[in-house]
Amino acid sequence: MNIHPSVLYIIIGGMIVTAIPRIIPFAVLQKLELPRPVLQWLSYIPICIFTALVMESLLVRTEHSVTLNGQVLIAVLPTLVTALWSKNLLATVVVGIVSMAVVRLLWGG
Repeated sequence: MNIHPSVLYIIIGGMIVTAIPRIIPFAVLQKLELPRPVLQWLSYIPICIFTALVMESLLVRTEHSVTLNGQVLIAVLPTLVTALWSKNLLATVVVGIVSMAVVRLLWGG
């Protein structure tokens, strides 16, 4: 399969444009010192977002039951380990994105 260079540049550009607004806020907020009430309120957001996003993708509704999405399950494991080990939201997001990209690349779709 051949990919024309201009198509490849568009894909890479789209990847960068999509990644920038997702990663920069995490990087900037890590360097700011926010007031204690704001930090306490924000401390609940990562687990809520992570749980909502993961469960929505992980559970697949079929005609008669609910099953697990194998691709997402494989990508969730290193992401969860990173979240528990590092307690760093940026690292968790990056590992999650990379894990899902690798799984999709290897899975073939």
